Amino acid sequence: MAVAGIIRAAEAAGGFGAVLHKGEREAGTILVVMAERGANLRLFELLPDPEKGRVWTCTRQQDPENPADFSEYLDRRRSRDPDLWIVELDIADGERFILRQGFLG
Repeated sequence: MAVAGIIRAAEAAGGFGAVLHKGEREAGTILVVMAERGANLRLFELLPDPEKGRVWTCTRQQDPENPADFSEYLDRRRSRDPDLWIVELDIADGERFILRQGFLG
């Protein structure tokens, strides 16, 4: 499963990975929250791209003026889609763990 592979790769590189919400194993959408030492939160999800199929795209960044808005957004997404997976990686340059072709979800 892609979620376990993403977490294992980040942890093997000295980072931290955790499942914040467990979704449907076979068909659940995967959201990945990236952090660096608990700050600079960014949300990535696979979105359709007419030329490349599905690509990881940063769809949200935490606003330092209103950090609670990021968590509230995740809560809304989770309440609308119970099959959703939310994974958090806390490591510098965390995008490298999802942008590799092997983790396209």
